Amino acid sequence: MSKTKPDINARYWDNRYLTGKTGWDVGYPVPAILDYFGQVKDKTLKILIPGAGTAHEGIYLYKQGFTQIYLLEYAPEAMRKIKEKCPDFPQDQLIQSDFFEHKGCYDLIVEHTFFSALPPERRPDYVRKTHELLKTGGKLVGLFFDRSFDGEHPPYGARYEDYKRLFSTHFNIKTMEVARNSIKPRENTELFVIFEKI
Repeated sequence: MSKTKPDINARYWDNRYLTGKTGWDVGYPVPAILDYFGQVKDKTLKILIPGAGTAHEGIYLYKQGFTQIYLLEYAPEAMRKIKEKCPDFPQDQLIQSDFFEHKGCYDLIVEHTFFSALPPERRPDYVRKTHELLKTGGKLVGLFFDRSFDGEHPPYGARYEDYKRLFSTHFNIKTMEVARNSIKPRENTELFVIFEKI
């Protein structure tokens, strides 16, 4: 008997946060993303973090003086946790919404465990939507898993060649390499990417 595929919606993610089933949340900003932003001088860049979760990287960047960090999150409980952790985060830069319905124009989009949370059939939509939301020459920056996962539930894995095939029609692949500073449990299973909008 085949398993029923889960309905991956806001209620699903809210329940994961409410029950503490958040294995993807390492509890702190990851080094690969911090290292990239350590080299970014312009702190007025407009930056979107979709599927922000509890927003460790976003809150860190805000506290480092980046003024236009926009956190987009589907699950009400995750958004509540963001507000609890950082009460002074600008309320108009907290967006509780479906990524695919979001409108905006950004210099950078940060990817960290959001792509792997999406059902694989939504991947072409993700590519088109990130392209749509970026300014000309804007960049998608972050980490993608370079491995497969078992099971009907997220995360859903992919490989280097999958990303190359998906993104190369809409982006110049500036960097896609094994992340050198992944957290220990993810060593050699993540790709650090910089994709520039064509």
